[in-house]
Amino acid sequence: MGEEFTFQNVRIVVQAVANHLKKKFPENKISVVVNYDTRFLSERFAFEAAKVLSHNQIHVFLADRDSPSQAQANQIIKRRAQGGINFTASFNPPEYNGLKYNTEKGAPALPEETDMIEDEIKFLIKDSSICPYYPKTEYVEKIDFQSDYLSLLQERIDFDLIRKSKIRVAADSLYGTSREYLDEILEENHIPVEEIHGYVDPYFGGIAPSSTEENLSELMDLVRKKKCHIGIATDCDGDRFGVVDERGHFVDPNLVLSLILDYFVTQKKWRGGVARSVATTHLIDRIARSFELPLYKTPVGFKFIAELFLEDKIIFGGEESACLALKDHLPEKDGIIAGLLVVEMLAAMGKTLSELIDDLFKRYGRRVGRQVSLALTSENERKLKNLTKSSIEKLGDRKIINTETIDGIKLDFSDDDWILFRFSGTEPLIRCYVEAGNKKELDKLMKLGLEKVT
Repeated sequence: MGEEFTFQNVRIVVQAVANHLKKKFPENKISVVVNYDTRFLSERFAFEAAKVLSHNQIHVFLADRDSPSQAQANQIIKRRAQGGINFTASFNPPEYNGLKYNTEKGAPALPEETDMIEDEIKFLIKDSSICPYYPKTEYVEKIDFQSDYLSLLQERIDFDLIRKSKIRVAADSLYGTSREYLDEILEENHIPVEEIHGYVDPYFGGIAPSSTEENLSELMDLVRKKKCHIGIATDCDGDRFGVVDERGHFVDPNLVLSLILDYFVTQKKWRGGVARSVATTHLIDRIARSFELPLYKTPVGFKFIAELFLEDKIIFGGEESACLALKDHLPEKDGIIAGLLVVEMLAAMGKTLSELIDDLFKRYGRRVGRQVSLALTSENERKLKNLTKSSIEKLGDRKIINTETIDGIKLDFSDDDWILFRFSGTEPLIRCYVEAGNKKELDKLMKLGLEKVT
């Protein structure tokens, strides 16, 4: 913010969105849902977007407070809007902001549509005079996102079952948009909840508002101190989850996704397609194979899973970065419902989370994974591009049984072991992911893999 993310650049991008929508819906009266997170100036940026859109005679449904991304998707669908703009940098550090565009279906836009908007930006960037100082108020309507979204959760989660189980929940909204959403729905259903960080702090307590292990130490302590059965967290815009077990130990998102999928197919008897990104655990594959469910593999990016959801091809979709999609819900990742589903699962199964993880490994086999990020240099960029184009038959003494190049290069071995290299889409980094059946094999594959690009 202040360098590339400025009010003038926001005006240009929002005008580009307006131009795109006018071309996409030439016969329609256009409306756009505008939302924002708890970052410094996010509300101001959202109001600036409302000004630009109103000057284009586009009706604006403006959030009356910062709200989760999935609550915005719900409003796009409910109000039959032609699109949505959300000012959020999700889990990134406090000094960043971002503008996220959703389509009329409530889903994140695919590259072919964002490319069209970027073409509009290139045209507008030559003219720096886009400066509407006052909104046309007749085109701006403030709306409440919370009540509709909480009503949706009430339909999706068995709160009666949770309440009867007497489960105690610790919740951490990380100073983000889930406050008065996650805690509110639990309190409304008389489920004991201990909450932390349920207020706005644009500095996010000095950390990035990401629900990862390194950022949830206070939640882990709270679970132990208050003897809670589970801790659940969400990132800044509420669409990613973090889970802590009854011992105060962080649970890898890959395991959470696998547990939820297993719960759906064994307890709820769901049947249908299953999707995962190339960077997500093969535990998903093993569960899908066990129940003969179609498996779809996507590039990294929830928008690709959302596309399968909209095509009615999947009942479940997950990404290792703590993203979840469910049938009959929303075409947007939802960290709140993910955490609540884990709570429901504990209540239904009558076991602790650590016991459920042990049961999962007994039935499908143990998996361990790791991710490493490398600073992007011209040298390792060249090596990775060459690796992607080359034909590799072995890595060390491991025979490669399949190579995937839908996002970087992924080498599959026997026993569902694999290694993936891909360029980060948001930072100058190379991401390396490895999964194996034990730590020794994981370390070996990681070492051999890194030697290929460093």
